Amino acid sequence: MSRANPLVQNIVPPAVDPQIEALVRDIIGKVADKWTMLILEALEEHGTLRFTQLGRTVGGISQKMLTQTVRQMEEDGLVQRTVHPVIPPHVDYTLTPLGRSLGEAFCGVWIWAEEHRDEIEEARRVFAAATRKA
Repeated sequence: MSRANPLVQNIVPPAVDPQIEALVRDIIGKVADKWTMLILEALEEHGTLRFTQLGRTVGGISQKMLTQTVRQMEEDGLVQRTVHPVIPPHVDYTLTPLGRSLGEAFCGVWIWAEEHRDEIEEARRVFAAATRKA
């Protein structure tokens, strides 16, 4: 992690534990994708959802990608998977307290995006116009 940025210097302790740094990189790599964030949002809004309900709520996600994402989230302790012994089997997913806390942490990104939407859209317009001319 770069300490040249003064904003980062205010957040990062002087000595970074390499194990913590590796964990942070791993977690960011896993949760910073759109499917994880959309699943977090769906479960936060709707509580416990069956697999098919979760897929419909998220929308646009393949069954394979949904399966991979919820398995990864379960491995990281973000969701709890409950299999009901009925025929056909029915599986529910619920956020764990750890999953809820991650959702709360990403709330800051949502708020930031709301506050800076106009600036971001203007920057994108300027970039698009400049690349068209090039």
